[in-house]
Amino acid sequence: MAPSLEAPEAVEDVLANPLKQKPQLVAPEPEHCPGPESEQAGVADSCAGCPNQKICASAPKGPDPDVPLITARLAGVKHKILVLSGKGGVGKSTVTCQLARAFATNPDITVGVMDTDICGPSIPKMLGVESETIHISSAGWSPAWAMDNLAVMSIQFMLPNRDDAIIWRGPKKNGLIKQFLKDVEWGDLDFLLVDTPPGTSDEHLSVNTFLKESGIEGAVIVTTPQEVSLLDVRKEIDFCRKAGIRVLGLIENMSLFVCPKCTHASEIFRATTGGGRALAQEMGIPFLGSVPLDPRIGMSCDYGESFFDSFPDSPACKALKSVVRTLADQIGLDPNEIMPADKS
Repeated sequence: MAPSLEAPEAVEDVLANPLKQKPQLVAPEPEHCPGPESEQAGVADSCAGCPNQKICASAPKGPDPDVPLITARLAGVKHKILVLSGKGGVGKSTVTCQLARAFATNPDITVGVMDTDICGPSIPKMLGVESETIHISSAGWSPAWAMDNLAVMSIQFMLPNRDDAIIWRGPKKNGLIKQFLKDVEWGDLDFLLVDTPPGTSDEHLSVNTFLKESGIEGAVIVTTPQEVSLLDVRKEIDFCRKAGIRVLGLIENMSLFVCPKCTHASEIFRATTGGGRALAQEMGIPFLGSVPLDPRIGMSCDYGESFFDSFPDSPACKALKSVVRTLADQIGLDPNEIMPADKS
């Protein structure tokens, strides 16, 4: 296939207008055209007689009117944290659930998890609320509660059958993410964790645009040790910098395999270039810690149970608690108030 000669959109334009679809013009833009996205589009003197005049006049312009509504709805949420990774299969959703469970072990902390992986919603299964449905009241959509202090919202709750495929284009995904933020009755939360799909595309741009006015605390980036994963994670870090999202730190997931019986550690994914710690140092971002590969984490997610309750003394549990303490420190919170250190 011959390469496309179409010039790519400028990064600044994509970040500034990620949700607006450019109007489908029926004729080329004439000389002195103000541009189809201009405030003068369709009404300027130079638009008279142009075949595109009605199309340009009806095209969306100006800031999204729903952003102030989202800001008001999320006024009770103290810390909004994105969980990102340019690479699929690194355990991003698993890490999101474990972070949420870890925060929720403190009864004084209320946590929300928003699943924006529209085509692969796995958060409800991992948190044990897969069979829940959305309840709608005058206050808005009610999230499902995995614990007394752990709320969840996902498209999984809206599917007639749990195995139904979601075959949507970008604009429809963006609309649902907006509803998750604007219409869900999140209430007062200490943390809202936003699980995202791999990549740097529609869902990521939508969340960043909708939350920018209300304030994003930052992003936690998940990787595995091998270079194939680090290649895509570098792109995700670059996305955060271009989008103005603070990188709170990098988590290296599945760093080692710890045998549940003998506790011997083996390298499953060999860190040929130094792994997550070396990448964090190279990119100048905090390293939050390494989490070993423990099959009991996967088992806990399959059954929707808390890994922290079932295996509190495991190396993976201790590593996750250390990650939470380091993350709390990056946000400016007292780690001892969020996650007291193990006395052992």
